[in-house]
Amino acid sequence: MSVFIDTGVFVAARNVRDINHKRAVELLEKAIRGEYGEIFTSDYVFGEAVTVALVRTGRPNMAVRTGQLILAMPGIRMVFVDEELFKDAWARFTRLAAKGLSFTDCATLAVMDRYEIDYLLSFDKGFDGLVRRIC
Repeated sequence: MSVFIDTGVFVAARNVRDINHKRAVELLEKAIRGEYGEIFTSDYVFGEAVTVALVRTGRPNMAVRTGQLILAMPGIRMVFVDEELFKDAWARFTRLAAKGLSFTDCATLAVMDRYEIDYLLSFDKGFDGLVRRIC
């Protein structure tokens, strides 16, 4: 069993004002305890998470704390998007942009396929019907 953690979970876990804060903390605690198996995220999600945290809160320290959360998370495997994953993400984006998925979302799908990741921890309903989502 394996799980990929999406941007919104990291951002909500660090922002007590986020509507999904409590659930995000619960999901991360379960992941750390090994309830979802191997844990993945990507450099694209990292970049998006720190940027979203900064833009939503206007607080640089919140962005830094979000990044620190990801980097310090026990057992997490950071996947770096290479040229092949980038091309796969672009192909998906050209097909799925109308569904509201971002390029980073499409990179997530590409990573999940390559590494045969079973579940996605995400609050983003745009993934429904594409992957098995835990929220």
